[in-house]
Amino acid sequence: MRDLLAITKALADENRLRALGLLRGRELCLCQIIEVLGLAPSTVSKHMSILHQARLVESRKEGRWAYFRLAGDDAPSEALQALELVLASLKQDKQGKADQQQLKAVLKMEPEELCRKQAKCKC
Repeated sequence: MRDLLAITKALADENRLRALGLLRGRELCLCQIIEVLGLAPSTVSKHMSILHQARLVESRKEGRWAYFRLAGDDAPSEALQALELVLASLKQDKQGKADQQQLKAVLKMEPEELCRKQAKCKC
């Protein structure tokens, strides 16, 4: 029951759903997620922490970089089922499609460039 509660709470925010959609089929640096969502770094970091606690995403650190990907097969079945539902819904969603288009442009930029740009921003 605790896993299910964590998952449903994590999915109760539009920006967290959008972040999950961005991770479909790829691993992203936190700065790439920040760029697409257009939110303050601390806000996106908190969203990703909530998704991680619900075991919907996995993370790793590489130096100062934090990377995220969707949960793997070892995640609770509830998490995997929730991800399947979310990703299927986002494929048809207008915002989900727009996020994918914006992500294409973001992926052409180096993470270092994104971080410098975000550091200058007074978000």
